[in-house]
Amino acid sequence: MDTISIIVPCCNEEATLPYFREELQKTADSMSAANDLTFEFLFVDDGSTDQTLELLRRFARQDSRIRYLSFSRNFGKEAAIYAGLQNCAGNYAAVMDADLQDPPSLLPEMYRLLQSGEFDSVATRRVSRKGEPPIRSFFARGFYRLINKISDADIVDGARDFRLMKRRMVDAIVSMGEYNRFSKGIFGWVGFRTKWLPYENVERVAGETKWSFWKLFKYSLQGIVAFSTAPLAIASVAGIVLCFAAFVMICYIVIKTLIFGDPVGGWPSLACMVMFMGGIQLFCTGILGQYLAKTYLETKRRPIYIIAETDQDALE
Repeated sequence: MDTISIIVPCCNEEATLPYFREELQKTADSMSAANDLTFEFLFVDDGSTDQTLELLRRFARQDSRIRYLSFSRNFGKEAAIYAGLQNCAGNYAAVMDADLQDPPSLLPEMYRLLQSGEFDSVATRRVSRKGEPPIRSFFARGFYRLINKISDADIVDGARDFRLMKRRMVDAIVSMGEYNRFSKGIFGWVGFRTKWLPYENVERVAGETKWSFWKLFKYSLQGIVAFSTAPLAIASVAGIVLCFAAFVMICYIVIKTLIFGDPVGGWPSLACMVMFMGGIQLFCTGILGQYLAKTYLETKRRPIYIIAETDQDALE
């Protein structure tokens, strides 16, 4: 008998959880009736400050299939995904958001595709960004194009974290215990045969998104630093080009001074050059700093997450 573990990261999702639970249970019940299946619902509370944890406690008392992990503080969605994959028991595992932007109704088709034996995972991608601010859509598409060009990670435009995986792929992902995680890149990096399932964008059923433009920007930088060393190469090339340009300008200034005897003129352009060169140097130093900071955090060997409470604690 197959068991599907549904992993649901939650952070201040008290408004969406009742709707999500209802839809998920409908889908799970219909799949269990049609197939020889059992389900495990593993909710990961990422340091919520609202009534999310209390709801999960109540859900766990009402349904034996529901489990939960509660972090000691907010560690981020990446840590929540990792914790869910590390603690799930099913021979299939799916990662889903609690806001119903990942429709549970897609699960039967995803499971059917995996049963064919042709794929190791079925991942979803949005074919539209209806309801999303245009500026965010523009930068998101630019990010996907950029990271696919400069890294080995295979990330499809519009890719969601929502995917159903076989156990061997889950084990491969869990074996990557790096502190600075970027799940979309990790899913692509581990390989395996993946089927992409397109669907129309679905807006949140309730509440507000936790992802501001600034958070998404920092998340994209984390992805680039985690899966590409291209920025370091760009910094090196920029240094070589600017050194050559500076040498040419020195030759020009010396020749001009010798011929025309104009030692004072040109100070505005010189000031601009100094500022430009200083800016490039700071930019390149910043790139190096990003990689150094990630290396520093990795060498600390801190845990990716800390669990404060589980459903087993509530039963004791």
